[in-house]
Amino acid sequence: MLSMFARIFLQRTLHSATFTNNTSIFRCLKTITPSIDQCSNPFSGKGSCGRSVPNDDYFAAIHHISNIVRRDIYLERTLNKMHISSIVNSELVYRVLRSCCQHGIESFRFFNWARTQHPQYDPTTVEFEELLKTLARTAHWETMWKVVQQMKAQNNPISPSIVSFIIEHYGKRGLIDQAVELFNRLKNFDCPQTTVVYNSMLFALCEVKNFQGAYALIRRMIRKGTVPDKQTYSILVNGWCSAGKMREAQEFLEEMSRKGFNPPVRGRDLLIDGLLNAGYLESAKGLVRKMTKEGFVPDVGTFNSLAEAVCKTGEIDFCIDLFNDVCRSGLCPDIETYKIVIAAASKVGRIDEAFQILHRSIEDGHCPFPSLYAPILKAFFRRGQFDDAFSFFSDMKLKGHPPNRPLYTMLIKMCARGGRFVEAANYLVEMTELNLLPMSRSFDMVTDGLKNCGKHDLAKRIEQLEISVKGI
Repeated sequence: MLSMFARIFLQRTLHSATFTNNTSIFRCLKTITPSIDQCSNPFSGKGSCGRSVPNDDYFAAIHHISNIVRRDIYLERTLNKMHISSIVNSELVYRVLRSCCQHGIESFRFFNWARTQHPQYDPTTVEFEELLKTLARTAHWETMWKVVQQMKAQNNPISPSIVSFIIEHYGKRGLIDQAVELFNRLKNFDCPQTTVVYNSMLFALCEVKNFQGAYALIRRMIRKGTVPDKQTYSILVNGWCSAGKMREAQEFLEEMSRKGFNPPVRGRDLLIDGLLNAGYLESAKGLVRKMTKEGFVPDVGTFNSLAEAVCKTGEIDFCIDLFNDVCRSGLCPDIETYKIVIAAASKVGRIDEAFQILHRSIEDGHCPFPSLYAPILKAFFRRGQFDDAFSFFSDMKLKGHPPNRPLYTMLIKMCARGGRFVEAANYLVEMTELNLLPMSRSFDMVTDGLKNCGKHDLAKRIEQLEISVKGI
């Protein structure tokens, strides 16, 4: 009976445009609720009578409640009609709040409804913090502070991560005075001024271009004995770079180094990241060129970010040449580096270089993933070198990771485009032997092509294969 009502409930939920007049849905929920009361714990998946109860009904109810909170003007009245007291607990309230994270006042009303209408529900810090995030995200500051007072009244602590979240959103809205006030009042909430909190305050100051204040805060941070981390440096360098103040960023890094507070990554890498984040691609490229000429190489993560940004602008030759230069200077590429550069070389038809880079990755101990050798395969197909592509694919099946479904789909598609329908049919069969279900359009493409080129027997076998694997 429970599953039948759940199906009706889901169908009616999906087809309802509004919730104020859905009395039939409420009757259905009312029917489901006693079943949950009598025989189930919705979180354990087992009922008190020993039967296994599916969670689908419970999560469908959460989805429906979330829609009511988001859309219903009279949400309290509608929720009361649903008679769901038996399932209102911390887990349900948290899931609904998280689902309604863009609806501040509505989430606050739901939270108050859960507290006032259900005495058995005792909110935990988790729900309070999720609600605070939602109210900060939607800029309902006055209501947010009411919730903070409620937390204090219940002796629920306010964590540094939530304080940081609020300060950052103050900064994003340009409300720097409120951010500073909160930062200075943290002792009233028994919340320490950790590195995370300092970083959020730095972010807020940089958002309003108050770099003098940010620099003063760094000095205070060091004076108080709080150690800067990578995020501290990144926030300031990104802020200065976005304002076009590269010299100030460089001077800051040098000064911090003189004082013994060396960043977790090298200063030049932070500068390159800052320039990339600010959109100064040419400056970032120039700085990397200068580094390599002086015999230095960027951090591999920094190089990956630069290579990806350069490839997006279409300067793929520059990316490949830069890769060769930094490798000669001592860069140790990781798997992400190889993904970016092999794809770039293949895209512009530099297959020989793509091959060399792939073999270098194998020599470095990487077993080629499909995402590494797929671009080379595609480049072969584009140039009409089908035999080379088939031979390369066979080699990769032996040396690399097994091909995945997207790779086989690409192979079938490229073979069909080139009129190689027999090979496409072979790859379809190979997929099914590996328990990789081909897409319907792959079957259609191959069978149509085989029929058009007169291979009707093979086309019939592929149709039978489709029936057998799909159970049609």
